[in-house]
Amino acid sequence: MIRLFATMVLTVLIGSFAFAQDATPKVQVFGGYSIFKADHDGLSGGLLDVNLNQYSAPFALKTYFIDGWNAQAQYNADRWLGIAVDVGGRYGTPVVAAKDATLAGLPKQTAYSILAGPVISYRTKSRFTPFAHALFGWDRNSLSATTITGTVTTPVTTTATSYDDFATAVGGGVDFKVTRRVSIRLGQLDWYRTTINLNKYYTDAFGGTLLVGLATHENNYRFSTGAVVRF
Repeated sequence: MIRLFATMVLTVLIGSFAFAQDATPKVQVFGGYSIFKADHDGLSGGLLDVNLNQYSAPFALKTYFIDGWNAQAQYNADRWLGIAVDVGGRYGTPVVAAKDATLAGLPKQTAYSILAGPVISYRTKSRFTPFAHALFGWDRNSLSATTITGTVTTPVTTTATSYDDFATAVGGGVDFKVTRRVSIRLGQLDWYRTTINLNKYYTDAFGGTLLVGLATHENNYRFSTGAVVRF
């Protein structure tokens, strides 16, 4: 009887441990696609036209979404609280041709980030795991060197320019468990704030007189989706 009781207790403990391991992975890794809604904060094609003495008014600013990628490594201290390291990259062309203009050699923008911070997850027996996080760190934006030609009064040469700034991503999302080890991140939405001094950034890139009146803080948004592997 004692042996039977001990066996039953051991079975329950092992089952409980296995459930805890299944419900709350110590480590999880996310990777997937992201789309970034960028904030130009005052920069316009007309402002560039005036600054660069382009009387043909060839420039416009695209209110655009930037494609990229997002990855995270997360350590879970318990079923509720974890800490995540978030890295990402995004790529686009902020300056475009105005209507009826044709431009070649437009500068490409690339940006990379590394952030870290706490994550709160709501884990139950459900396959759905909502979470919220607050991430803080570093963001680096770059514009390529090029010569813009086409419908321009004179060709415009841009200088390769990079800017490092402090960034914050506050948001959350929902994971859906497919198997014990694999989940799908149905969606993650972040308010993504950067601290680029756009006056200096674009003046350094395009030259001309110092741009003024642009933002030094940008309120952007990032949406990510992909796969989560649980360990």
